[in-house]
Amino acid sequence: MKGLILALVLTLVGGQKQDLEPVFHTSKTYLYGYEGFILHGLPGRGLATAGVRLTCKLEISRVSRSDHLLQIRSPKLEEYNGFWPTDPFAPSSRLTETFAACFSQAFKFEYAEGRVGSIFAPEDCPILCTNLVRGILNLLQITIKKSQNVYELQEAGIEGICQTRYIIQDDSKNSRATISKSKDLTDCQEKAVKNMGMAYIRPCPTCPLKVRNIKGMVMFTYKMKYGDSGALMTSAVSEQVYQISPFNEPNGAAAMEARQELSLVNIKRTPISAPKTQLQNQGSLRYHFSGELLQMPIPLIRIKNPDLQLTETLRQLAQNNEEGATKEASDKFLQVVQLFRIVTLDQIESLWVQFANDLPYRHWFLSAICAAGAADTFRFLKQKIHDEKLNIWEAAVTLPLAFHFVTPNKQTLDVASSFLTCPQIQKAPMHRIIAYLGYGSMVNKYCAQISLCPNELLQPLHDLATEATSKGDAKDMALALKAIGNAGEPASIKRILKFLPTFSLAAASLPNRIHADAVLALRKIARKDPAKVREISLQVFMDNTLAPNVRMVACVVLFETKPALPTVTAMASSLLAEPSLQVASFTYSHMKALAVGRIPQLYNLSAACNIAIKILSPRLDRLSYRYSKVIHVGDYSSEYQAGAIWRVYLMNSPSTMFPSDIITKVRGYYANTAMDIIEVALRSQSLTKLIRKQNIPFAEYDTYKTLKELGKTLLGWKELPPEDPLVSAYVKVLGQEIAFADIDKDAIQQTMTSLTGSSSWQPVVKKVVEEVQRGISGRWALPVMVAELRDIVPTVVGVPLELSLCSTVLAQAAANVDIQISPPLSDNFRPSQLLETNMDIHADIKPKAHFHMIAMMGINTQYFQSGLEFHADFSANTTMKFDARINMKEKNMKIETPPCRQEVELAAVRSEVFAISRNMEEVDSEKKSQLLPKGEVPSISDQPFQPSERSPRPGSWKQSNIPSVISKAYQQGSEEARHHSVGGRFYTRIFCRKFESLGCSACLSLKSRNSAFLRNTYLHKLLGELEAKIVLKPVHTDADIDKIQLEIQAGPKAASKIIDVASSEPKEEDETSPHEDIQVKLKKILGIENVLKVANKTRHRKKRIHRKDKTVVTDLWAEPSATPLSSSSSSSTASSADGKEPGNEHKKHEIRQSGKKRGSSSKSSSGSSGGRRSSSSSVSSASSKICSSSEDHSGDRNCSGHSEYSNQQTDLPVYQFWFKPADEQDPGREVLNSSISSSSSSASDGGISRAISQPQFLGDSKPPILAAVLRAIHRNEQPTGLQFVLYTDTQPMRLRIQMFVSSITGPSRWKLCADASVINSHKATGSLKWGKDCQDYQIATQIATGQFAAYPAMQMKLEWPKVPSIVRTTARWFYSFLPGAAYVLGYSQRQQRGPSHQATLVMALTSPRTCNVVLKLPELTIYDRAIRLPVPFPSSPGTAISTLPSPDRNVFSEATLSIIENLKARCSVFQNMITTFNGVEFNYSMPANCYHVLVQDCSPELKFLVMMKRLEESADLTAINVRLASHEVDMYVSNGLIQLKINGVQAPTGVPYTSNSDASMLISSEKEGLSLKALDYGIDKLYYDGHRLEIQVAFWMAGKTCGICGKYDAEKEREYQMPSGYLAKDAVSFGQSWIISEDPCAGACKLQRKFVKIEKPVAFEKKAAKCFSVEPVLHCIEGCSATSTVPVSVGFHCVPADSTVNLEGQIRLDQKSEDMVSTVSAHTACSCQHQSCPA
Repeated sequence: MKGLILALVLTLVGGQKQDLEPVFHTSKTYLYGYEGFILHGLPGRGLATAGVRLTCKLEISRVSRSDHLLQIRSPKLEEYNGFWPTDPFAPSSRLTETFAACFSQAFKFEYAEGRVGSIFAPEDCPILCTNLVRGILNLLQITIKKSQNVYELQEAGIEGICQTRYIIQDDSKNSRATISKSKDLTDCQEKAVKNMGMAYIRPCPTCPLKVRNIKGMVMFTYKMKYGDSGALMTSAVSEQVYQISPFNEPNGAAAMEARQELSLVNIKRTPISAPKTQLQNQGSLRYHFSGELLQMPIPLIRIKNPDLQLTETLRQLAQNNEEGATKEASDKFLQVVQLFRIVTLDQIESLWVQFANDLPYRHWFLSAICAAGAADTFRFLKQKIHDEKLNIWEAAVTLPLAFHFVTPNKQTLDVASSFLTCPQIQKAPMHRIIAYLGYGSMVNKYCAQISLCPNELLQPLHDLATEATSKGDAKDMALALKAIGNAGEPASIKRILKFLPTFSLAAASLPNRIHADAVLALRKIARKDPAKVREISLQVFMDNTLAPNVRMVACVVLFETKPALPTVTAMASSLLAEPSLQVASFTYSHMKALAVGRIPQLYNLSAACNIAIKILSPRLDRLSYRYSKVIHVGDYSSEYQAGAIWRVYLMNSPSTMFPSDIITKVRGYYANTAMDIIEVALRSQSLTKLIRKQNIPFAEYDTYKTLKELGKTLLGWKELPPEDPLVSAYVKVLGQEIAFADIDKDAIQQTMTSLTGSSSWQPVVKKVVEEVQRGISGRWALPVMVAELRDIVPTVVGVPLELSLCSTVLAQAAANVDIQISPPLSDNFRPSQLLETNMDIHADIKPKAHFHMIAMMGINTQYFQSGLEFHADFSANTTMKFDARINMKEKNMKIETPPCRQEVELAAVRSEVFAISRNMEEVDSEKKSQLLPKGEVPSISDQPFQPSERSPRPGSWKQSNIPSVISKAYQQGSEEARHHSVGGRFYTRIFCRKFESLGCSACLSLKSRNSAFLRNTYLHKLLGELEAKIVLKPVHTDADIDKIQLEIQAGPKAASKIIDVASSEPKEEDETSPHEDIQVKLKKILGIENVLKVANKTRHRKKRIHRKDKTVVTDLWAEPSATPLSSSSSSSTASSADGKEPGNEHKKHEIRQSGKKRGSSSKSSSGSSGGRRSSSSSVSSASSKICSSSEDHSGDRNCSGHSEYSNQQTDLPVYQFWFKPADEQDPGREVLNSSISSSSSSASDGGISRAISQPQFLGDSKPPILAAVLRAIHRNEQPTGLQFVLYTDTQPMRLRIQMFVSSITGPSRWKLCADASVINSHKATGSLKWGKDCQDYQIATQIATGQFAAYPAMQMKLEWPKVPSIVRTTARWFYSFLPGAAYVLGYSQRQQRGPSHQATLVMALTSPRTCNVVLKLPELTIYDRAIRLPVPFPSSPGTAISTLPSPDRNVFSEATLSIIENLKARCSVFQNMITTFNGVEFNYSMPANCYHVLVQDCSPELKFLVMMKRLEESADLTAINVRLASHEVDMYVSNGLIQLKINGVQAPTGVPYTSNSDASMLISSEKEGLSLKALDYGIDKLYYDGHRLEIQVAFWMAGKTCGICGKYDAEKEREYQMPSGYLAKDAVSFGQSWIISEDPCAGACKLQRKFVKIEKPVAFEKKAAKCFSVEPVLHCIEGCSATSTVPVSVGFHCVPADSTVNLEGQIRLDQKSEDMVSTVSAHTACSCQHQSCPA
């Protein structure tokens, strides 16, 4: 038994794991060899790499229980810059000396059980050295679990607290153990990271880790030897890798690799000497950030005397700017910014004194001060504004930049708050707005770095809101809300709620725009507290009492909180009963926009919206343009983790026809982050007042007083609140509002007064002209640092890894402009005098722009830099030097400019990547290697084969149709070179075009040298050398060009300019030419004679071609044979007869029908339609059937008789119908497009070719209206160049425009001819020809109206018989996208052949709001039915041919007017049918003799009133009463005739009546009745004939009317709105609510509205109750009894039965809640036998 127990004990002891934590004994010193290096580059051999290596000896000794000493000896720092792994590390002796000095003393650290505690370093030791010590000690950090060999935990290290996995392999036989641990650096609880400029980039917390663009991991391997005295670490190795993939490509990633090796060398008993100085606690193992943000990612600067260095750098900057060296200036500007971050406030002040008065330095100085973003620079700027050293414009530019770039901390926030109280800021409203908004943005950036935002930071904004509320200052309320919105802190929610009526009754009186601003202020708060904001915005959205635009803004905010499915479905359910269609339409379209999104952050929201739109689509899918919408355009690539969306929020107001609020924003997504790039909003109200007469005193007229009195009789009626014209706008950049403005009449006048001293616009124009006359001379430069983004993480070595991007924009301009105006402007200046002046302009303008960007991946410290640097530059440069002479009276302008004298680089884009190594001790010895090695000799296998004689390859730009006058048939081919030294990585190509007549050539140069041969990724394509530039070079010609001249002559002298230019012989002064000679010369100059001759030949040749029966199906964009344009060039020939020529009495018809197969039989029948062209289908006049000779894919033949046409047109696909032109229709025949593979061109198709082939030179009867000549003037030669001539014929029914471009050089016959004409009221054609005598290439188009499947339709046809190759190539590329685009848009498509060089688009109007579309292409037909139109079109289905416009009316000129007229609102009353302005129809029988308010102006102006009553003698007859200004107009029927009374006086109906007041009114007879027009009042037209009444009001009356005709606000769900605003339950209650009560004894109407009580017992909430109506009901007056009643539904308010409330009490029942609905009887007729009236 004892033996068994002993065996068990031995077993347990043997199985227990040894302590593996490293132990350092007190009496010993452990010597280790240490090596740590870090490399940056792209994976793969042969590419440049940069890095550093630190080697040293370490001595570790234990001095107490947990305290240890670390002594670093013999440190050696080496730099690597070359091609890994062939090039060696290069020692950096000076840098080694610098680090040896800081490592000279020992460091102390706490260490127990494998954990590193606090680290102690000498007081003067730089942070970088301490971090290097942290990197060494990080190797000692080990967490051992004795009970497990494999485990995971969160472990602290230099990189923070990250998830760590351990694996322990114990070799107990040899007393050794191997410990492996790994960390995923993307899975950290508290990661050590520092960033700058990324406050506005929002990460996605829910996105999966595996799709991050930056991935990092680190692995440690320890070799341990243990014994009785503890474990000894013999070696430790760490390997860390960061992969950065900008485009989320697995193979396209740059890498940072760091490695540490620690190996035991010796153990000695000599202890380390104790430190001589006091050591300070430097914290834990976690990396400390200190000086990293001070050093920008630019070359290192040795700081010795910063103020002197700034002075010298500013001088160099100004010199570079003077010399135009933009790239050097951009580099120097970044150096100035770097230096300003170091200098003190006193040094900045001394520099300001030195440079403030020197304008070139002043701009650079202020821009650099803004970009520096330091506390001293920010304080300096505030002081200068306070001292008024900056003018108003300098302050307006510098303030937003300074607030954007300043680093937010307690110091800078104190300075920012002092901006708010600065008197100089308070005096300028623009500066005050910028300061408050900027302060809010600073608070947002500062609070993003801490967990709890201090209340004192928000207090200035809260105080402004409180003060604005107490004063009732709407502008300050808006400013406070916008600044609070920029801050985006949840602590401000209570303040915001005080501005929302849903939560504060006092806010109901505030303007709607303040409510909207309050909701928008919640947007950024939603990022910190989405649940609270979601709750608030949902309540606002559900509040029907708020204005629609406020609720729509709440909808935007609600969706930005990313609500879950229950919230979205609750919104959808509420929309089913939503009374405001504006809100319903906006929310529904917003859901549709979200549903199609593919953004990962919005996946759940998109899915919820997909469900919601299925609920809502039956009700809201087809709302018109009058309703608010959300337009969404965007895409997202899940492969590259990048995308962008553009949204436009269109919010319509009930008082406008078009959107009153427009918000547009662009948001970008990259690497699972989102950023609002820009947002612009525009709001408007009452802008229609600006286009109306403003001097009409409506308030002084009788109508105004009458309507005021009338409002007292209509229970609860209120006029609309007054609104002043206002336009407000705001701009947000990166999600922060930087400026907003309210523009009204007062603001415009104040601005004009402050700028010019006058509020009248005529002096302003004069002052501007006078300033221009003084000339412009100077040089300007505007440098701006666009962005500085930096992300810094530690590496295991102890140095930082930085990813940074810094970019600047430099705009320069040098100008010298002199303008002379004659005659001089008179004292009583009028702008019309400018039309009588001559202007001479001499200008020399040289604008430049340069964009410079630096991106870095690597080490960036104050001591050394190492890594990859990417430089990108974009530059644009041009010179505009010209002399211009403008004669306004003679309509002549002449511009002269010198030709190309020297090479000019117009635009260029360059980028290159370097591996760089720099150190502060050797600033001038920068090491820079290009990513790809240079100078390698290509191997034989890489050499391309080249023949001994190689003809130059023509460039892809070369075309045979280039006018010889321009290039003399010469085009330099592209110079292409490919060097295949390493897989073909070097590529060069140059495209050039010479314009010898203008003395210049333009070249596009492309160069590329990248690493894509290694891996075909976007990153490898981008990294290397790229260059693309456009260069303008001079061309040496035989005759030197003195100048280039452009002369434009309009008016009657245009023809003479053409003659003068084109005349090859000098013209004598006394020579005069008759009119006929001028026309002959013009024809000869323009080449019209040749064009006409060729056209005649074409016409006769075409007759022969049409008789050919064989057809050939060709490729879509194939090169056709060089035949003239005709419909016979198509695949299946659609024959057409010639047009009726002069002298011919008959037309010959050729009707062909071809089957699917080539060579199918065709037959023709002679038409009996006389002058009409027949269809291309085979139609027999003797047969009533229409049959197809071809089969569709199913094999069915389409054949039917006329009697079945109405049935079959609903069954047949829309693409099988024929379009019938209106001027060629046969009403007795319906034609179907029954041949799928036959030609889609009818006989009329040839009309395009025929109209084009018979040109009529307008110069025979009309002089040109415009002539322009571009010419190069040579010293001893005649001018060369081009001339442009424009002719127009503006006959009412035959508008025609001709344009000719031709050469003024003798032998050239290249010309361009364009012709557009309206053939008749239903057809217009156009053509473009160019080439030799305008015959080489041609494009023709035709637009015609007609009928398509019994619907009115329009056809657009395009033909291209022959076009250049580049056009065909482009068309093929575009054509390849069509099927996919049609599928995405929901269109149907069908593969079928048509004419190979023709496209036809037919749009058939099936209803005023829908149309059918058929697009026929050579090999594809795309079609769809019932496409929604944005605006209604005045037509209806089945419009008969006879109802189409007569030939004397032009459809094209009237179409726009017809659409506009159809948009206007109309209200009509006929018998009992009433149609409101919003198009709602309902039946209502008016009680006799009672006037109803049909429509009245409910705006504060109260301009008009229209009342109507039904006459007692006839149910069909009505009478109306119209009140306008001082006029009372009565129209009624007496003895069967229309009668008119004006102010009680009978007026003749046959004589028009016109008012003499300020506002015009016209009454005239029309058709069977009378017409009244009062445009100034808002009544476009009122028509009355005794039975029917129609009223049409102006656009600007939208939302301002009330009465039975409605509010004209498109809110159909709220049409039954009573005067009190209460919605009636039915049409009868609605109509009766607008009855005007009269004197019971004097008036004929014996009805009035009264509150009623339910007489029968009522149980409400299980208790006896009595109920009273909340709206009055129509009853007979006292003493009269009802003879006719009608049931109406009324809402009732109930009180307990024992309540004292009764109808005679003073309680306002109309303000009580509605508890139940019941039906009661309303009286419609009365008998008044017992009425008591005074005698």
